[in-house]
Formats: sequence, structure tokens, C-alpha cells
Amino acid sequence: MSTPILFRAYRTATALLEPAVLGLLLWRRRKGREDRTRLGERQGHPSRQRPKGHLIWMHGASIGETLSLLPIVERLTQRGMAVLVTSGTRTSASMIARRLPPGAVHQFMPLDVPRYMRRFLDHWRPDLALIAESEIWPNTVMALDERRVPLILVNGRMSDRSFQRWQKFPSVIRGLLERFALCLAQSQDDAARLARLGAPRVIATGNLKFDASPPPADPRVVAHLSGLVAGRPVWLAASTHAGEESVIVAVHRALAKRHPQLLTIIAPRHPHRGAEVAAIAAQAGLRAGRRSEGIHPDRAADVYVADTVGEMGLFYRLSPIVVMGGSLVAHGGQNPIEPAKLGAAILHGPHVHNFEDVYAAIDEARGAVMVKDSTALARAVSELLNNPALARDMARAAGEAVQALGGAVERTMQSIEPFIVQAKLGARR
Repeated sequence: MSTPILFRAYRTATALLEPAVLGLLLWRRRKGREDRTRLGERQGHPSRQRPKGHLIWMHGASIGETLSLLPIVERLTQRGMAVLVTSGTRTSASMIARRLPPGAVHQFMPLDVPRYMRRFLDHWRPDLALIAESEIWPNTVMALDERRVPLILVNGRMSDRSFQRWQKFPSVIRGLLERFALCLAQSQDDAARLARLGAPRVIATGNLKFDASPPPADPRVVAHLSGLVAGRPVWLAASTHAGEESVIVAVHRALAKRHPQLLTIIAPRHPHRGAEVAAIAAQAGLRAGRRSEGIHPDRAADVYVADTVGEMGLFYRLSPIVVMGGSLVAHGGQNPIEPAKLGAAILHGPHVHNFEDVYAAIDEARGAVMVKDSTALARAVSELLNNPALARDMARAAGEAVQALGGAVERTMQSIEPFIVQAKLGARR
């Protein structure tokens, strides 16, 4: 297989810019975006010993991608395979560390710099690599190919926007995709786009996120907070992005006149924005409490900011109504599968292209409703608060729609089985 000129230029540029990349890492550490104690992992320095025997490397960029891999991780470890799971964010590292089964370890993904990746692969020596969704990094792909490590794209996603962008560099994307041993796509549309860009072996296996277990929560904490908010109308804005919290706060003010003691819970997608979100509420004359400061949602709070990591399972269980963030601004929407599995009626804005198929299925089942603006959102929330039976019907429909779309884990395991066998037979360790 040939190496496109643009890719060779990318490899050279990333090698020459390594000092600048290190500077970027140090800047991110100062901003709290990197784990101070594990910065070396981002440069390929291991912080754990490699397990003995066969090792499968699995990578997901952030929380959603990494959690979707957990059922596969569990299946592999049950078969006696050691699994290395990597991700790129502090929040994903914190969450995944608590949920990995015995036999699996976590490391931060090195940045896509040639020397970092060589150092990483020299230590971990994977027999098989599984990369989730759309993490197609040139140096990583080429390094695995040079070492003859089979590389599989799992839960593969190729949005129409990404497809249009990659079409401007056809030789580059073809040169990368043809080095994947197999591409397992979330949908037939994703599979078709990957094939048109040059992936030689593509199968549509479905979305692993439909099969992921709902996020856990301590029953004692759920009971305690449920008692604190008992009798109050409650709704949750989950995984919100900048520009959305002001809309949510405005909706709260409009609804509070008709729904006394209303509690609005806002869980920002990035918990470090908790202070900013609380300030937005305070500027609107509302009383806000932050979870990260140990404050409980007592009667004095109008807005409760859920700015902690790993507690979305708690807040989905507290609220019968959830509006999904990332959809009221042009971000593309956050994943609605978890609240659907945990019994919530779902509302969302018009910007849901990141999970277009998922939202379409839940909308069609009448488990979710699209709202165009703050006025429509206020109207929809008010209707659901006034009609708990409607909220329960929507929640049931959302859960059934998600359940009907399951099965991706089994199809994925069947597809990668020959590569697992090959890894066991071909490993020289």
C-alpha cells in the first residue's frame, strides 16, 4: 500500500512539532484539562506494567465512546484476554477506572506524535487493536500497520459532514482506511460512507451504545436525594454546552410562575464549568447550589448544578423529564440512550446530527419530542409536569425503542472472533 504525500507531510510535521505539542500538554495541565500525575501517558510513557500473555488494545475518545466498549471489554476478559483501554479525557479516565472488570487496565491515549506512539506500542505490544467510532489518527494507524497489528474500527461512525470533509483528501483517507482489517459501522449509512471513502471490508453491526448498561448510582444516595426533592416538580438539562444554560435558566423563570417550588437540575457536559453555570443562574436572580461543593438540592435551591463526574445515573433517576444538551446549540446533540434506559421522557433541540438515527427512532416511537426554541421547550416541560401519565408513557416508549435497537455487542463479537483467534495463535509471547 502506498503512503500519500500529504500523510508523509503530516508525519514529518508532527515529529518536528513535538516540542510544541509538549508545550500544549503543559498548558492543558495548568488549565486542569490533563491529569497532573499521568501526563507522561500522553507522551507514550506507561504507568503500568504490561500484563503477560495476549493483549487487546481498545480505544475510545471520551466518556460515551469508552463506555460503549465496556461490554466488549467484559466479554474479552471473561475469555482470559488482557485488555488495555485508552481514552483521551480526564472525565472518561475517572469514570472508566471505576467500571473496568478485572483483567483490564486504563491508560491515557498518547497524542498522535510518531515518537509517542512508538514508545506506547513498544511497551504494550498489542496483538489486536480496536478503535471506536471515528478515531482515525494517521500516525497511530500507520504505526500499527508497520507492526502488522490487525486494526478494527468498532461502532464506526462517519457523519455526512465528516464524509464531505474527507472527500477533499481522497488519497489520504483511502490510504488510512485500507489499513483497517475490518470496519464495523453503527448503521448502513455509516457503512456506505466508509466504503465510498475506501474501506475495503465494512459491516453494519449496529450501535454498541444501545447495549451498554445504564450508568449506575448508589441506591442510598438516590433515596436520600429523592427524599430531599419529594413533592417538588423536577426536570433535568443533561450534558449542556455553553449557550444552553442561559436558555434553561430562562425557561425555569418562565415555568416557576406556574409550577411553584420548581427544581431545575443542570448537568454541564464539562463539569469544570460548574461555577460558570451557577453564575448564570445567580445573575438571573435564582438561587443555585453546586454538587461539587457538597451542597444538596434543598428547598432553598432553584437550580442545582450537577458538576461532578460519574453521577449522571443518579440525576437521570431523580428526574422524570430530561432535555438533552448539545441540541439547543449547533453542537450535534448528546447521547439520549442512558436517560431512555432509566425511565425519562426526553426533550431535545433541532441539532442532533451526532446521534441522528437514535433520535429518529425515539422520536418515531413518541419517546422524545423535538423543541425548536426556548418557548417550545417551556411549553413542553410544562405539559409534562402537568401530566405525569404522559411523561410515563413517553419514558416507556423511549425505553422500548432503545431496547429494540440492541444486539450490536453480539454482532460485533461474532465479527471480531476470527481476529481474536488469530491473535491467540499468532502472538509470540
